[in-house]
Amino acid sequence: MKKKDKSNGPLQWKPSWDRMDTILLDMDGTLLDKHFDDYFWEHYVPEIFADKNDLTPLEARKELLARYKSIEGTLAWTDLDYWSEKLDLDIPALKLKINHLIQVHPYVVDFLQYCRIQEKEVHLVTNAHSKTLDIKMRRTAIGSYFDRIVCSQDIGLPKEDPEFWARLESLLGFDKQRTLLADDNENVLQAAQTYGMEVLIFVARPSSRAKILYSEKFPSIVYFKELIV
Repeated sequence: MKKKDKSNGPLQWKPSWDRMDTILLDMDGTLLDKHFDDYFWEHYVPEIFADKNDLTPLEARKELLARYKSIEGTLAWTDLDYWSEKLDLDIPALKLKINHLIQVHPYVVDFLQYCRIQEKEVHLVTNAHSKTLDIKMRRTAIGSYFDRIVCSQDIGLPKEDPEFWARLESLLGFDKQRTLLADDNENVLQAAQTYGMEVLIFVARPSSRAKILYSEKFPSIVYFKELIV
């Protein structure tokens, strides 16, 4: 499955589409540029929170980053209703104010069209809250490419939990030996691997503003054109 590319370092997967029936794709950082999320949670929300609570932006950012970190990897982490209540802010409304920053990564649409040509089942599987999903699907118009869209709140567990993948298999009915999962989160890929999924692809540049960081554990891509053969 894996081979070392000595020219640039990343582990690679040679596409074997005849062995794949189902494609599972993460949203934020994988299909969509994570710059929006990074800017929203690390800069925009702290600025609003600082004004509301008579804090400096630096104080607000430090406090909020600590709060985010404390529940990372749980369902609450991406729950917009949770954060609206905890921060006394209308988080969905704030997202809409800067939704022009929501962008699809290069070659994503090409890849989704390619999967259709190859007659694969394609599912979007995300930890994002349903309200975030709605905002982003309306902004990007890529929802029609998926046979089904599943949020972690639908499953009752975050994707970082191996049991998530067992429940997803029961829901979607895929063969884990003939399914490809692409995600920009190594913890998610590790959970899927523990569950028994074989073809796992790491997205090495989730944000257009960040440098490429290849995984040492999983085959890596920068753009989905690398999987089109």
